[in-house]
Amino acid sequence: MKIRIPYGKGFLETTISDKRIAGIITSNLDRYETEESENEIIKKAMQHPYGCCRLEKLAKGKNKIVIIASDHTRPVPSRLIIPLMLEEIKRGNPDAEITILIATGCHRETTRNELTEKFGKEIVNKIPIVIHDCDAREQVYLGKLPSGGELFINKMAAEADLLIAEGFIEPHFFAGYSGGRKSVLPGIASRKTVYANHCAEFIADPKAQYGILEGNPIHEDMIFAARKAGLAYIVNVVINSRHKVIGAFAGDAEDAHLKGVQFLEGLCKTDKIISPIVITSNNGFPMDQNIYQSVKGMATAENCCEKGGVIIMAAECREGCGAEGFYKTFSQEKDAGIILEKILSTGRNKTEADQWQSQIFARIVHKFTVILVSAAEPELVRQMHLIPADNLEHALSIADTILGREKKITIIPEGLTSIIRV
Repeated sequence: MKIRIPYGKGFLETTISDKRIAGIITSNLDRYETEESENEIIKKAMQHPYGCCRLEKLAKGKNKIVIIASDHTRPVPSRLIIPLMLEEIKRGNPDAEITILIATGCHRETTRNELTEKFGKEIVNKIPIVIHDCDAREQVYLGKLPSGGELFINKMAAEADLLIAEGFIEPHFFAGYSGGRKSVLPGIASRKTVYANHCAEFIADPKAQYGILEGNPIHEDMIFAARKAGLAYIVNVVINSRHKVIGAFAGDAEDAHLKGVQFLEGLCKTDKIISPIVITSNNGFPMDQNIYQSVKGMATAENCCEKGGVIIMAAECREGCGAEGFYKTFSQEKDAGIILEKILSTGRNKTEADQWQSQIFARIVHKFTVILVSAAEPELVRQMHLIPADNLEHALSIADTILGREKKITIIPEGLTSIIRV
């Protein structure tokens, strides 16, 4: 069987004996077809919102309207969504004061060029755009999260007469799914609030993983934050690997998000296929630019790999490791078990930058051998507790040496959009 795995802006290919393949787990996102254009899909969603009235009615009598928009790290088609949202607002309230608030969470500031690429020149030149700063002094306290953490959010959002958001829904490796409530937490929350939500205790919870919302403590904090912030309306989309809109869901922040989740589950959720060897990817560029991001694909493979087995991760990693603190954590300690133990003993209010990613990565490399097919320097790969490989054939030969030949293989071509039912 010929295997094709996303890698950078292309693919890696190899041939594997049929008798070795336990199964192939794929997403149906790219096979989903609709005759409607992207604009038509979004418009129809906004014309028939879930759980609330149309945006133009919500906008009536509201002077200060804030639209939370995703930042440069998310492939949300804002050029399509924002103009349609502005159009409805203007119909309901032509004199509304509208501001776009970029939900950076704890990411770096979005640049002017990135804003223009995201929204187009017309919106950037006409609509005030504010970049959220998670370390800003002026933030508004909205109470205690269910977790016990303190909820601080962006002052502009807290003082808005109407708070709404755009976004997209995809599987998320500890929040269950992206979109909806995540526009508020972590999107426009303080660093202190984000770190409390991403604490070691919650990341270790068995329900804090891909495809799970009910009972997920991270999700429950996020829902609470969205309610407290008064997030009244969202437009969320589902996109395929070409970043084309195939589904849109508008209305109440919880109801519309749940409808989008159900749509996505129908295309992506599948039963696990357990094997000693699992081959996966981080869906190619832009998500496989570094080792840090590649942890997400490994977390999918984790659910299908036998304990003590081998995960083969195909990720170009053109930017190397991707996070300095993440690199230091693993390059300075050879025992992943010790790293994991240290993180698990870290109190909720002592969470450090990128600790959640380090925790999940330590858990994976402690349980499995991970072979990385990448363009990263082999020495860097080894420092990060991974085994470097030049290509899939090389990786399989290493796996066979470790486990013995003719072991079964599960293949998950797109690790970020395949939800393993657990």
